[in-house]
Amino acid sequence: MHNPLDVITIGEAMAMFVATESGDLADAGQFIKRAAGAELNVATGLARLGFKVRWVSRVGDDSFGRFILNTLRQEGIDTGGVTIDGRYATGFQLKSKAENGTDPIVEYFRKGSAASHLSPEDYHAQQARHLHVSGVAAALSTSSYALLEHAVQSMKAQGSTITFDPNLRPVLWNSEAEMVEKLNRLAFQADWVLPGLKEGTILTGEKTPEGIADFYLQRGVSVVAIKTGADGAWFKTASGEQGAVAPVKVTNVVDTVGAGDGFAVGAISALLEGKSVREAVRRGNAIGALAIQVPGDSEGLPTRTELAALHV
Repeated sequence: MHNPLDVITIGEAMAMFVATESGDLADAGQFIKRAAGAELNVATGLARLGFKVRWVSRVGDDSFGRFILNTLRQEGIDTGGVTIDGRYATGFQLKSKAENGTDPIVEYFRKGSAASHLSPEDYHAQQARHLHVSGVAAALSTSSYALLEHAVQSMKAQGSTITFDPNLRPVLWNSEAEMVEKLNRLAFQADWVLPGLKEGTILTGEKTPEGIADFYLQRGVSVVAIKTGADGAWFKTASGEQGAVAPVKVTNVVDTVGAGDGFAVGAISALLEGKSVREAVRRGNAIGALAIQVPGDSEGLPTRTELAALHV
């Protein structure tokens, strides 16, 4: 295959308008436009590190859709998996300006968006070394969930590795029970599962990192790396290797959105490079720390040169 892909990821991207002044969004008069989406953040981070990445999605035949496609091209992300849908619009969101490390307020305008109509038909005989999926795309619609299941089965059949980041969005599900059942069904098929501690507790009922890890390892997962916030991360592998990995100290937290996506970029890139799980988690912590020091979701994701300066 000419120019084989390293990574495929699937999800929704939206135009994001970030307020330039703090306070109630109702009072904000000026915004900066960016592209946003959990899986797009991961694709962006991996592309900046030199990996060949394809992002699979749908965008509307509108200015927001063109903006997202332009953003992909500027980052060097393969757009061959994107369908331009003339029936439905590209979603967008408004985001407040965060201060002092507090979580920003985000209002979504995505119901019935082009990406919510993703289905298995959008997946065309793709080949790549690795597939990254998250719970955001899984929550968009029944057909989008079916697409992820199809992609996971296809990639497993060709021997590719798979990461799963739960990225819980409870508001998009009919019930917590449905969210837990469906996301775990995907997680059990992944090689590497990357939950946050709170997410892991919701999905497994376990309260400790080791309990969460064992829940997935007993069901066939190879590596579980759990993000433990200010404590860094904790991992365990099917072979029994385990341990805590110290956080990278950050003195000025600007915007916490995107930290988990940064962690995924670090872990996936290191594992694809053949590094140890501990090294992968260490790189995940480092890139996650970069992500929270900037106002946007992906501005802090490093280039290969910038990564080299971190010695991870």
